Amino acid sequence: MRLLGTHLVDDFIKKHPKAKGALRRWQKIIEGEDYRSFVELRKTFPQADYVRGKTVFNVGGNKIRAITFIEYGIRQVLITHVLTHAEYDNRNWIDYEIITRTFSRTKYDKLK
Repeated sequence: MRLLGTHLVDDFIKKHPKAKGALRRWQKIIEGEDYRSFVELRKTFPQADYVRGKTVFNVGGNKIRAITFIEYGIRQVLITHVLTHAEYDNRNWIDYEIITRTFSRTKYDKLK
């Protein structure tokens, strides 16, 4: 799979250096596989969840959440967030997604 948004992994590691090993292992697995569906992906990551159009991975013994948007047809994974378990439980990332989608539908896009 082609993995986009890896700068978010790098940024998270800078803040949480102990997470490096787990995130790099997750990254290597994703990049080395060729998933065709969520069902296939769950064979490797049985704890992955599908939440509001995103695939959420539990990384590092359930301490980290990698939130992604996956396009199986073109074998592409876009990382949208990398969060601690506590940050994920805050659910602010869901609010961000709703705001982003709502804003993108406004007349602002026509001004570009």
